[in-house]
Amino acid sequence: MHAWGGDQVEEAVAGCVAALRPAVDRDWSEVKASGLEWNCHETAFHIAEDLIGYAANLAGGAKDGYVPFEITLDDGTDNTGLLHLIESMGALLAAAVRTAPREARGFHPYPFRSANREGFAAMGVAEVLAHTYDIAGGLGLEYEPPAALAESVLTRIFPHVQPSPDPWRTFLWATGRGELPGRARLTEWRWNNNLVLPTDRLTLQGITPAAARDLASGGDGGFDWLDGGPFEGTREAAGFMLKAYEEGAHRPEFGVFALVRREDGRAIGGIGFHGVPDEEGRTEIGYDLTEPARGHGYATEALRALSDWALARDDVHTLFATIERDNVPSHAVVTRAGFRKTGEDEEGLVYELGR
Repeated sequence: MHAWGGDQVEEAVAGCVAALRPAVDRDWSEVKASGLEWNCHETAFHIAEDLIGYAANLAGGAKDGYVPFEITLDDGTDNTGLLHLIESMGALLAAAVRTAPREARGFHPYPFRSANREGFAAMGVAEVLAHTYDIAGGLGLEYEPPAALAESVLTRIFPHVQPSPDPWRTFLWATGRGELPGRARLTEWRWNNNLVLPTDRLTLQGITPAAARDLASGGDGGFDWLDGGPFEGTREAAGFMLKAYEEGAHRPEFGVFALVRREDGRAIGGIGFHGVPDEEGRTEIGYDLTEPARGHGYATEALRALSDWALARDDVHTLFATIERDNVPSHAVVTRAGFRKTGEDEEGLVYELGR
């Protein structure tokens, strides 16, 4: 999977500037941005603020809050200068994304208090697309970004939104700016960065629909895999997750996670849920490791972490795992993680862990 982010930030910013440049001679402070309380000047400046804010949080590795700074415009800056500011702040975010290590994360409050480099790039692109649309609407200008750009944002920070054949209209709907047939218009919305759970030796990193699509088709999903690639079970799980996303049934916190070693950033396996909890709060969990990573306790460590996280939620009461009868190492993994054998079916032995 090719590195994603810097090019897309620059593409979004270039599209913004091209769309708004025909109206630079107008007074943007006298025109409300479409659908917002801000005027067009305030909204354009907000784009620049977001771009540099995301760049700073990512580059600085902010942990518990935004990097504490503000930017201002020089007195007398005209609209051409404002567009130049957006270009400059976009270039800084693109550079931060390109130079950040794959494991770098920075603070963002929603929903899990951090984002990685793809997340910051996607949030930056989303801000540019949404607010360029708002400004263009207020100024009576035409604006529609490439469908692929909108789709790439949806598959990274809107994993809870069912895709449609029209990614741009779906993005507008997902950000409360438009309608889609068969869906109620949104009055509140959020994007969703991936969940990351740390353990002593690993991080469990939520796989986005973009990564799942790449994994299911034989790619690396953007991870540096030990021994050349994931075990087949991870690819299958990614395929199931992608199907749920396309059907609108995917809840990202109950998806698939890559197991990444802290010591070297190498992905060594996958773990995740087979679906959302049922009405009784019951859901199945599964995992696998690449061959060289087995026998070191990684699967047990990951299973304990994900089980603890799940059972701390109000909507999960019981986890279960079905293990093939002759898979002795996996029986040991679930037992060490606290699961107890409760029965068997045609697929193997069933183990459960509850509150």
